[in-house]
Amino acid sequence: MSKVVIRTDDLDGFFVRAKDAARRADQFHEFEEKVTLSFEDPQRMFTVLSETRRRLMSEVMREPKTIKELTTRLHRNRSAVTKDVGMLEKMGLIVSSRQLNPGHGFQKVVQSIASKIELIATLG
Repeated sequence: MSKVVIRTDDLDGFFVRAKDAARRADQFHEFEEKVTLSFEDPQRMFTVLSETRRRLMSEVMREPKTIKELTTRLHRNRSAVTKDVGMLEKMGLIVSSRQLNPGHGFQKVVQSIASKIELIATLG
């Protein structure tokens, strides 16, 4: 995946984009490798994608990191980072995997699904 677009849009805007995508598919056009997540309310978008969660996403966009590395880099406690990782994973913005940590069991490694995330918020 090369790009994720997170935007605010209403139901009408969603259907306009869906019809355009269907038209392009009918004409056998290639699709850009991207995922679009839409929020109807800009405040909800920025609540879900808080500054701390955006910082977490930025960290794993640079390179995959373990939960322990994220807690150190972000100066946050492990339970808060783990909770945010779970929420961002449910949204489909990041993925995690368990890797063997020799002598210490397993560790969770977190990475972004895309190299670029674009936030678009329209107020009004």
